[in-house]
Amino acid sequence: MTTARKALTGTAFATLLLIAFMMGANHVAARLAFNNGVDVVTAVSARSFVTALVVGFVLWQQKVSLATTLRQKKFLLTIGALIAVQSVCLYSSVARLPVALALLAFNTYPLTTAFWARVLYGHKAERAVLMAMPLMLVGLALALDVFGAASGLGAAAHWSQIGVGIAFALAASATFGLAMVLMEHEAGGLDGRLRTFSTMGLVAIFSITAAMSQGGFHLPTAQPGWWGLGMLCFLYGTAFTIMFMVLPKLGVVGNSAIMNVEPVFALVLAWALLGQSIAPMQLVGALVVVSTVMWLGLRKR
Repeated sequence: MTTARKALTGTAFATLLLIAFMMGANHVAARLAFNNGVDVVTAVSARSFVTALVVGFVLWQQKVSLATTLRQKKFLLTIGALIAVQSVCLYSSVARLPVALALLAFNTYPLTTAFWARVLYGHKAERAVLMAMPLMLVGLALALDVFGAASGLGAAAHWSQIGVGIAFALAASATFGLAMVLMEHEAGGLDGRLRTFSTMGLVAIFSITAAMSQGGFHLPTAQPGWWGLGMLCFLYGTAFTIMFMVLPKLGVVGNSAIMNVEPVFALVLAWALLGQSIAPMQLVGALVVVSTVMWLGLRKR
C-alpha cells in the first residue's frame, strides 16, 4: 500500500534547494578550474578525496556500523569504479559544453536507470517512466539545439562542436544509471552513509592512481583556478554532509527530486560568472527536461 508524502516544511524545502544550488555551483566552479589549467582527473581526485573525508567523519561521529558481506564488498567495488567513470565523463562534458547543457544531458539518468533495471533484473519500466521518455527526449533535443538552428551553424557544424561533450554526458548518464541499479539491488541493505563513503573513497583511489600514472596532478595556473578547485571541493563535500546529517531529520527523502533543479541554478550561475548563455528555445527545452525529471521523482507511488 502506497502512502502519500508528507508536506514539506519551509525549512525542508529551502534545504533541498540549497543542496541543488551547491551541486549546480560545484559544476560551475569545476568549469572555472578547467579554464585555468586543472584537468578532469585532478578535479575528480580532489573532490572525491575531500568528500570521502567529510563522510568518513560523519560515519565516525555517528558510530555507523561498517559491517558488510563479501557479496556487498564486491559490488561496492564495482559501484565505485562506475561512479569514477561517471565522474570523469560528467566533468569532461562540463569542460566542453555550457555547464547547464552538460547537466541536462546527464539528467537523462532516470531513463538509463530504467533500462539497466530491465536488462539486469527484468524489471518493467513504470508507465510514468515510459510516458516521460518522449517528453524528456524532446526537451533535450530543444535544449541541445540538435539541428543547429539557434546557433545558426547548421546541424553538422553544431554537432562538431558539441558532439564529444554530449557523448561524455550520456556516458555519465549510462554509468550512473547502472551504478544506481546495482546500489539498490546489491547494496540496498547498507547504510547510505557507508555506501557513499565507500563510493567516494574508491573514486578517490581510482582517480588519484590515474593521475599518478599520467605524470601527476594538473594544478591551477592562475588564481581563479584555485578558487574554482577549492569551491568545487567545498560545495560538493558540504552538500553531501547536509544530505546525510540534515535531510533524514527533516524527513524529506521522498521529496529529493526537488534537487533536480540543479541545471537551472547552474544555468544562472554560468551566465553570471562565466558568461555562458543559451538561446530562448534551448531554455524552453531545459525547463521541459527539468520539469519532467522532477515530476518523475515527486509522483505518488
